[in-house]
Amino acid sequence: MTHNDDLEPIDDFESDHETDDLPDMEDNFDDETFDDDDDLADDTLDDDEVVDAVQDTDTVFNDDWPEDHRSGVVAVIGRPNVGKSTLLNAILGQKVAITTSKPQTTRRQQLGIHTLEKGQMLLTDTPGIHKPHNKLSEMMYALAEMAIADCDVILWILDASEPPTLADQHIAKVIGEQAPYTKVVLALNKADLIMGKSNTAAHRALIQHESAFEISALHNTHVAEVVEHVLSLLPLGPRYYPADQVSDLNMRFIAAEMIREQIMTHTDKEVPHSSAVVVDTYKEGSERTTIEATIYVERDSQKGIVIGKNGSMIKTIGSTARQEIIAMLDRPVHLELHVKVLKDWRSNEDFMKRLGYRLPRHNQAD
Repeated sequence: MTHNDDLEPIDDFESDHETDDLPDMEDNFDDETFDDDDDLADDTLDDDEVVDAVQDTDTVFNDDWPEDHRSGVVAVIGRPNVGKSTLLNAILGQKVAITTSKPQTTRRQQLGIHTLEKGQMLLTDTPGIHKPHNKLSEMMYALAEMAIADCDVILWILDASEPPTLADQHIAKVIGEQAPYTKVVLALNKADLIMGKSNTAAHRALIQHESAFEISALHNTHVAEVVEHVLSLLPLGPRYYPADQVSDLNMRFIAAEMIREQIMTHTDKEVPHSSAVVVDTYKEGSERTTIEATIYVERDSQKGIVIGKNGSMIKTIGSTARQEIIAMLDRPVHLELHVKVLKDWRSNEDFMKRLGYRLPRHNQAD
């Protein structure tokens, strides 16, 4: 799997809003305290110093494609928590997008690259379309709108287990405004929950579409049929990425997302959506990968929740995240986590830019 690694680190970011550590509470979690790994190797290299083996361009981009080779951008859209990221992972055959039962898990547009002999699909996993309520959610909404306007095919994920909502009607309106001539394919997800009781006429009536498929992204049911049909709708074109590349994001970002996934899984109320993760250090050693990351929250009370009694919660988050990263990298991982408070960071444009979030143009300085 090939990834870029060019995100700007934010270890030099300073804020007057950052607070001191809570008294009598440890905010540093070292994964070494509970795993069975040996001492860290001394020959680790900073990720900026790691140089991948250079391949000849002709061996990476083999232009011996069939005459009917197709390629293009597919916007994977839908309201929050309908299974967009689950479907993306199912199509790619591996986990590149985090998934939780909580809505608004996806914050940043992610490109999933699915290469077949007869074509290459560039799938944009967009944040769920919802009413913005702070700078972060404004950015998420704008990303979804841009994805709709700048794609070749729209793959709209709908929850078939319940009637269409007002949010679904709003998405239909957005599509009509942003991309009135773009081909739309409906993926009626969670069909496994309504077996024998399927009535998706209202979903199909939301918008004019090329086709509709009743699927289960979780169980990979009829996903292959969706892929084949969407690919047939893409224009003729070349391969834009090497066949073995499945994402445009670097390992530093994906590791941060896997840590954030565990925060969302193990915490409740306002904590999941008030948390951000920054990887401060990512080092590839000869025997293991070393990752140091900071979890940012907006309130002292949230910091206490993330740490937990006697550090129990941060240990759970770190342990489960480390296992996910190990499975992804297929090598030993040393993970160290810290927790800091940055008040109201979701309305702090400078901080969000350093997180790699692209803000709506009308909110950016000229």
